[in-house]
Amino acid sequence: MSTLARRSLHTAARALERDERVFAVLLTVIMVGGLATLGLAPLRPRYRIDLFPLVVKFAAYKLGVFALVTVNPRATRAVLLGALTVDLLLIFVLLWLTGGGDSLFYLLFFPLVAVNAYYFGPWVGLGAALVAGGLYAAAAALAPPWVGWTPVTILSALVGLPAFALGHVAERERRARGEVERLNVELKQTLGRLEATQEDLIVAERMATVGRLSLKVAHEVRNPISAIELNAEMLEDIVRNHPGADMEEAGGLVGAIREQVNALDALTEEYLAFARFPRPNFEEDAVNEMVQGVAEFVRPVATRQGITVKVVCDAAVPTMVIDRTLLRQAVLNLVKNGLESLSRGGFLTVSTCRRPGIVEIAVGDSGPGIPPDIALRLFEPFFTTKPQGTGLGLSIARQIVEEHGGELRWSSTPGSGATFTIGLPLKDDEHG
Repeated sequence: MSTLARRSLHTAARALERDERVFAVLLTVIMVGGLATLGLAPLRPRYRIDLFPLVVKFAAYKLGVFALVTVNPRATRAVLLGALTVDLLLIFVLLWLTGGGDSLFYLLFFPLVAVNAYYFGPWVGLGAALVAGGLYAAAAALAPPWVGWTPVTILSALVGLPAFALGHVAERERRARGEVERLNVELKQTLGRLEATQEDLIVAERMATVGRLSLKVAHEVRNPISAIELNAEMLEDIVRNHPGADMEEAGGLVGAIREQVNALDALTEEYLAFARFPRPNFEEDAVNEMVQGVAEFVRPVATRQGITVKVVCDAAVPTMVIDRTLLRQAVLNLVKNGLESLSRGGFLTVSTCRRPGIVEIAVGDSGPGIPPDIALRLFEPFFTTKPQGTGLGLSIARQIVEEHGGELRWSSTPGSGATFTIGLPLKDDEHG
């Protein structure tokens, strides 16, 4: 047998639920065994039939039903309902051929209806019992003498009432089992989430340990950096006071040293600001005034780079409860990013706008925009595409905005610049 065939049979077998397997096996065993057992009862000479071949053929028919539901599990219910109909008709024919109302083969109705009530439920079981009573009456009418309606009624009641009760119990058991399985699935999912959370906690603990260690290293590095910066500045003054070709070259080297030391100092300070994020000190302040102050602060640098800074403030923006120092730092970080993206000139726009329930501060540039591969890691700490960047500016800005209960959004069109927007919610007393 090929691998594909074995896989198909395995899939089909798994598709069958436990109830369907149990039902098919029980029905086969009970009906074939019951037919063979009733063959022990002697029949009248005129009603004698060759029962052994009949039992063999009946067993083959039941095995065929089991094979059919195995090959086509989606049609299991329809196949088993069809098999129930055929079984009822076969028992009717047996009754007719073996004496009608005097035949013992009516006893086959009991296991047939009971097992089907277990699988299909109480109403199908009750309906099958009523049909069995009708078929018993028909067989008795076709093979006189007529037994009357009392045996028919007794048969329907004795078969129908237990079948209805069995079907009801089976449905309750299935519902209970389904609930247990559902709870088991939820428990497994909860355990999976707990395991994932535990792993995250372990990673977070390790990262916290690394963070504390790096914070200590950053503290220890600040003093040597300051000393190097001071000595480099003094050395630059000495070199400047001794003209000559060699001294000019030495001055250039000292200048390069100071530039790298300044970059390292800025990196250390920015990391410390990120790691030791200060507790916000909220006070009522003017957002427009703060934004204009940031724009004026960076305008001289922007002018030297050939960048035009434009400020558009909405007069409807009210005074708000903010931490002016922190929020100024967030806006300044966004402005610095915009200036760095406009190294060859362009336009930088800083604006404020009041919208329903919110005040927006937007920083837009006319630069090349943000490529999709970089956008995925835009707010990731320490990720940067700039040679001298720290990768903390946007992370700090977002942290500050979130401390204000706001949100930092961005939008970009490649080749048409990018815009970062700070959204600060208005409190009830700020809506006036």
